[in-house]
Amino acid sequence: MNTRIKEAIEQSSKLKLQILQDESLMQRISDSALLIERSLREGGKIHFCGNGGSAADAQHLAAELSGRFYYDRPPLNAEALHCNSSYLTAVANDYGYDIVFSRMLECSGRKGDVVVGISTSGNSSNIIKAYEVAKQKGIHIISFTGATGGNMKEYSDILINVPSTDTPRIQESHIMIGHIICELVESNIFPK
Repeated sequence: MNTRIKEAIEQSSKLKLQILQDESLMQRISDSALLIERSLREGGKIHFCGNGGSAADAQHLAAELSGRFYYDRPPLNAEALHCNSSYLTAVANDYGYDIVFSRMLECSGRKGDVVVGISTSGNSSNIIKAYEVAKQKGIHIISFTGATGGNMKEYSDILINVPSTDTPRIQESHIMIGHIICELVESNIFPK
């Protein structure tokens, strides 16, 4: 058992070092923080979406912005599109799960907002449908995916594609990158 624990930690560490050495990916992380910051400064909203563990990450990152990250400051306008369980189950039941994010984005999204889609495969059809609405409304798109970017790649203004195909390692990197972005946004908008 201890061998597997060490292997998992080593795999996670190696992936994070690989991210650290990828200048292009580092620039896209920085660009994401700047895009989110600009949207918030201009009165925009940050919409997060994902499924399963990625839904948990979406909700987590939205809370870091709308609540607080490192220190007390005014809230930032961020929300995960799946947090209203009555809405989610009604729309999934009445219309289909594929449109749970796009329908919410139709009513709450505005030009200049940002939608952050999180999917290890990059192929989540409900996120892609939300991206189609985002394109129509002038909403910027940031995607957190695995190595290939999947189908979400073609819709993305900024693609944060973690160089791995191992779902748990990708998710661990997504939350690390998300935390870095939240830290940058918080410290730039509310410098201490």
